[in-house]
Amino acid sequence: MARESGEGEARVAMVPELVGKLTGLGCEVAVEPGAGERAEFDDASYVDAGAAVDERAIEEADVVVSVQPLATDRVRRLREGASTISFLPVGSSHDLVVDLRDVGVTSFAMELVPRISRAQSMDALSSQALVSGYRCAIVAAGLLRRFFPLNMTAAGTVPPAEVVVLGAGVAGLQAIATCKRLGAVVKAYDVRAAAAEEIRSMGAQSIDLELDTLEGAGGYAREMTEDRAARQRELLSPYIAAADALITTAAVPGRQAPMLVTREMVEQMKPGSVVVDLAAETGGNVEGSEPGRVVRIGHAQVWGGQNVPSSMPGPASRLYAQNVVNLVTLMTRPASEDAPAAFTPDFDDEIVAGACVTHDRRILHEPTREAIDGPTEEATP
Repeated sequence: MARESGEGEARVAMVPELVGKLTGLGCEVAVEPGAGERAEFDDASYVDAGAAVDERAIEEADVVVSVQPLATDRVRRLREGASTISFLPVGSSHDLVVDLRDVGVTSFAMELVPRISRAQSMDALSSQALVSGYRCAIVAAGLLRRFFPLNMTAAGTVPPAEVVVLGAGVAGLQAIATCKRLGAVVKAYDVRAAAAEEIRSMGAQSIDLELDTLEGAGGYAREMTEDRAARQRELLSPYIAAADALITTAAVPGRQAPMLVTREMVEQMKPGSVVVDLAAETGGNVEGSEPGRVVRIGHAQVWGGQNVPSSMPGPASRLYAQNVVNLVTLMTRPASEDAPAAFTPDFDDEIVAGACVTHDRRILHEPTREAIDGPTEEATP
């Protein structure tokens, strides 16, 4: 397991409590010194769990697991034929993908694990979105200078805060649930038809704008036309203006986040209101939000998310590590009396094939290959 080198990354790809899952397959687990410190897992806890702490862990490994992709200089230290498993944003990491190909490394991107029932236990996007959704609700409650819940006292009644959540995927639903647990009145909107029932199941009111729904592949929403986006913003404006807190969570991996809320819409919010934009890193759902910063727009404080799961590194690491273990287990032949454990990905398996980016000095992920090398010419009949 690699020590994370990215700025601000506190998560780790393996936690001590799951080391036994890998050693149980017959694998040897090596951890770089200090790999888990920022997630509050010390070296001794890995040793106690059966791992070895080794400065040369990644150079000697058959499989290197990490949260963020290895930096270029570290990729070049891997031996030919080794494999890596990490988040790997292929749309913005072309130079790294080329390095992985040229070094002869087989790489798997956790973002590319197919969204099918059999792969749910390996879905790291969902597990990390769960953490993000919880965290952004807590951020909203912390920034808002009023109670979330209704309070009835001898001195009078304090009404509950009103929260609007845009986007009801994993992160949005967790934000709704957390705000409800804190006692807020929650309204939420999503362009997908199936989301309305999910919103109501969390105890929130589903906002119905009476617009056509936009179901897309893999459970995500498909892109909308600019005319529809403008009409949606117009219809959402009164809900946002009345909210004490607005939380936006709409994002599609590998694409720019849709701009759902204009600066003018935020300027209509009341004094002391709060906006939390979970998608700020990918362009933002809210015009003017900035990743990693709190800015003021009108009367509102606007918080832009940046690597939000890393702000809760312990639980985020545990969830991610379980995703990684499940994926490694799928691709590993356990040790037996006749043979040691071996990492043997079956590229006919749709999960393995879907998640693989590079293998055998080739780029197998077709959109990335076409972006780097250009479209493959079809043979003429």
